[in-house]
Amino acid sequence: MEKIRSGFISIIGRPNVGKSTLLNTLLGKKVSIVTNKAQTTRNRINGILTHQDAQYIFVDTPGVHKAQHELGRYMNKVALSSTKGVDVILFLAPSDEFIGENDRFILNALKEREVPVFLIITKSDLLSENQLNEKVEEWKQQDFTFEKILCVSSTMGSNLAMLLDEIKKSLPETGIKFYPDDTFTDQPERFLIREVIREEILLQTEQEIPHSVAILIDILEEKKDIIKVIASIICERQSQKGIIIGNKGSKIKSIGINSREKLETLFNKKFYLELFVKTKEKWRQSASLIKQLGYDKDSY
Repeated sequence: MEKIRSGFISIIGRPNVGKSTLLNTLLGKKVSIVTNKAQTTRNRINGILTHQDAQYIFVDTPGVHKAQHELGRYMNKVALSSTKGVDVILFLAPSDEFIGENDRFILNALKEREVPVFLIITKSDLLSENQLNEKVEEWKQQDFTFEKILCVSSTMGSNLAMLLDEIKKSLPETGIKFYPDDTFTDQPERFLIREVIREEILLQTEQEIPHSVAILIDILEEKKDIIKVIASIICERQSQKGIIIGNKGSKIKSIGINSREKLETLFNKKFYLELFVKTKEKWRQSASLIKQLGYDKDSY
């Protein structure tokens, strides 16, 4: 029998440390939103990478942060719960930032986990070798014992093959693959479509629209040669609605075109996409609205 190693790997860290970028780069496919804004990922996202002798099931998580509202508390809960029942934990920290309170808070929570924790220092291309060595030494002074410390760069692709190799050594020899070879995520189509649209809004509105947008899929019809989607963009204020629509509808049109192109690449199929903008005041404070918009607190 083929010696297959397979298991679950949690990717955790504070916001904007490169979790989603690392996941997408390892998979060679986009399953997780990447923008330069913190707290872009809201759900626990499974990305699946299958090699001949190993299957890696990555769990990308929201950045752990000081929660200001119900949605923030939900995101923290999702992130920390994702480190339970896994085989390896990757704790990500950027090379060019200080070690802060959020880092120590996460490490403290990880002390309870009885699985290998790898420290992954991201964005290693931003520092010299000497500076990287100093950063590694600084992390070694923390009150935590890491199984491995690796410096990687997702954009340059450096040390990613070594990272996969080290993870594989820590995965159990199960002899099975949990998912078919061609599966790259366990997230349903609706989720992926929502995330692509949300990413495009965050990219195109920059600082004007914070994280107070969510997407509702009103209609999803899949036919042989085309997928038809009608979706509502939910924001908290009328002023945000105006920004998303743009002058004479220019912004919403651009968001729609770019989202459609990304979806056609991801699904390898033609898309018909129609977007509407609606206002639901303070939706992030409402547990029932959060659930309605696809963030189910009870599912974790």
